[in-house]
Amino acid sequence: MAITRSSITLPPDVAREIMQKTQTESAVMTLAQRIDLPGRGASINVITSDPAAAWVGEGNAKPVADPGLQTKVMTPYKLAVIVPFSEEFARDAQTLYDALIARLPRALGEKFDNTVAGGGTAPGSNFDTFAAATAQSTATDVYDALVAADTDIAAHGGILNGFAISPQARGVLLGAKDGNERPLFINSVAEGAVPMILGAPTVLSKGMYVSGTPAVLGIAGDWTQAMYGTVEGVRIDFSKDATLVSGATTINLFQQNMLAVRAEIEIGFRADVTVFNKITA
Repeated sequence: MAITRSSITLPPDVAREIMQKTQTESAVMTLAQRIDLPGRGASINVITSDPAAAWVGEGNAKPVADPGLQTKVMTPYKLAVIVPFSEEFARDAQTLYDALIARLPRALGEKFDNTVAGGGTAPGSNFDTFAAATAQSTATDVYDALVAADTDIAAHGGILNGFAISPQARGVLLGAKDGNERPLFINSVAEGAVPMILGAPTVLSKGMYVSGTPAVLGIAGDWTQAMYGTVEGVRIDFSKDATLVSGATTINLFQQNMLAVRAEIEIGFRADVTVFNKITA
């Protein structure tokens, strides 16, 4: 059934597309493992050490090796955004849908990424962030910092298999050169991208930048040890009668001939923070 509020109808396939694009806009959702999360939350097992095999002689008992497991509770927390539109703009339904699909996923995905990267406070105690992850500074040598991250992650039992980076990090990487002034991380200026670092894929998101001293430019880690879960995807609602408060500004939708679209998602995140490193400025 379509969702209808105040004569505005949103087809259900648009809501699904918003959820899909939210996952695409989020570097963390792109790299981490996804699970279906019940509304009350769920207990998940995080592997902290792998079982070890051993050589045995003929007829000898086989070794028993238990992997290290840690049980964590993943709790869904609500992430929401409201976007106002003028009624004149909403007359063209296709334009409205296109704007929803473009703007709402980006807002949700970037805020989720920024929270996971350590920007601001986590929504609750059962939500992991990388605020306390080991930091590697690019201030002296970019390449050495990345190798140091790879080494530290391996030392804690992980394998670096992905970078979630900010646009600021891409600028730093594009500027890194060897002793002969050749770029380290791109094949040509025409490409202008950093698809891989040390053999691991990179995913770009504005949310991965956290201002500070030093600023966080991105996160490197073993993303098999990170999970996120959503309860029922993105929920969409419309209103033409509400009064919105944004900072010192108040918007009366009815009085100003406007409508507002609210998008919200219940989402949780858990990770073994020891196998992740922050890349700092």
